[in-house]
Amino acid sequence: MRPTRQFLFKHPAHLIAFGFGAGLMPKAPGTWGTLVGIPFYFLALRLGGTPAVLASALILFGIGIWASAITGRALGVADHGGIVIDEIAAFVLVLAFTPAGWFWLATAFVLFRIFDIFKPWPISYFDRTLKGGFGVMFDDFLAAAGAIAILLLLRSFL
Repeated sequence: MRPTRQFLFKHPAHLIAFGFGAGLMPKAPGTWGTLVGIPFYFLALRLGGTPAVLASALILFGIGIWASAITGRALGVADHGGIVIDEIAAFVLVLAFTPAGWFWLATAFVLFRIFDIFKPWPISYFDRTLKGGFGVMFDDFLAAAGAIAILLLLRSFL
């Protein structure tokens, strides 16, 4: 089943899971979903600083488990490529550890996409073995951890 705009509005979980439409992009929906994380980050940062960013990443993680589970069941594919709430939530977490500035934001974006796309071990293991909404979300949070680790290393050297 190829999801449509109408599918998104059949259930709030679909709209959330598909990143408010970003997941409908025909090419690279995960990249588009990652970009959707940027306004969430800036809104949370403005509302309450880094603690609010961390809290919003955790809230998005919880909502993402629910939304991706419902949407995956409706599509018959647990981790459909259009489900991008995992990228959104995980990238918000990455940005909580990203130094200020456009260079760092772009670096964080590239690092996260590399970890999310290539899924080095143990990310690939959990991507294969964990199913359902938690599985959809968890491998992206591991990708976020990898990106955060590299960001912190880069920051200490630069």
